[in-house]
Amino acid sequence: MVLLITGSTGFVGRNLLLRVTQDPRWRQIVLPVRDPAKLRAQLACEGIVEDERLLICQVSGDSWELPDGMSPDLVIHAAGLLFGRRKEDYHRTNVDGSIRLAEQLPRTARMIVLSSLAAGGPTPEDAEARGTHHVDRPVSLYGSSKLTMEGELRHRLGSRLLILRPPMVLGPRDTATLPLFKMAAGAIRIKPGFAAKHYSWVDVGELCEALTLLAAADSREWEDQGTFYLGSEQLITDTELIATAASVISVRGVTLSAPQAAIQLASLVIDSVPSWRAAAPSLGRDRVREILPGRWVSDGRPFAEQFGWRPTKHLRQTLGETAEWLRQQGKI
Repeated sequence: MVLLITGSTGFVGRNLLLRVTQDPRWRQIVLPVRDPAKLRAQLACEGIVEDERLLICQVSGDSWELPDGMSPDLVIHAAGLLFGRRKEDYHRTNVDGSIRLAEQLPRTARMIVLSSLAAGGPTPEDAEARGTHHVDRPVSLYGSSKLTMEGELRHRLGSRLLILRPPMVLGPRDTATLPLFKMAAGAIRIKPGFAAKHYSWVDVGELCEALTLLAAADSREWEDQGTFYLGSEQLITDTELIATAASVISVRGVTLSAPQAAIQLASLVIDSVPSWRAAAPSLGRDRVREILPGRWVSDGRPFAEQFGWRPTKHLRQTLGETAEWLRQQGKI
């Protein structure tokens, strides 16, 4: 079978690629990337120097122009724009790029698309967890672009599409968690809002395990329900996240709450300074819209029950592995 993975130089895609290279069922693994040199360097860092099954092909922008005759059996679409300033930026990558990719696939190909809990929005006020029966209400431009992408791909692929909406993803090879550890290392840490915020989360390795389970599943299982939430059974709070990050790097400090209005004001300043925006992309105006709600909890039980997926990692273990990877990279 031929597998095509997008986003293989990114956080989830990079972890996924390491997992599928150990799976003999894939006769060929196609990797369209903008920067082949970056991918080869990452593979070398992971000890993968040569694997004749890997077909690395360069693409330009969000065109996803695949080589002639390319006929994958399965596509795992993990690429996407996480941090942007304008609606047009998100739409160009997450929507238009995904449509161009889908239009090049053979009619027999199936696609797993990695969307986001942000496409559904925060947990409704009258619910403990967001499920697929709830109305989608994204609060950010990022979430809206993911929701639009889902609709466009469903229109084109029908039952050949399965949508996965993970919550917060944590684990090694994620440079986006660096600001979390830098904040945790300080004597005083700031969290938005005075009330505790509750979150679902998932370890990146266990998310990749879920993706491989889906890849092996019969297509009839996809047709039963084309969209799934998933996540660890362990819910976390924002205070717990900061405290655990501090604990795994063996530092102590005090966490103070800041008014949410102050966080919104800070996001305006960060967004206006390119170097600050690059250093803390999760604090830009659009992503701060996702920080303000108090509950981002989703119901992953239907996915776990249907596919036999059982996450077991605890937050401390995952953040410990993340911190160790960041140390090895010389980042903390």
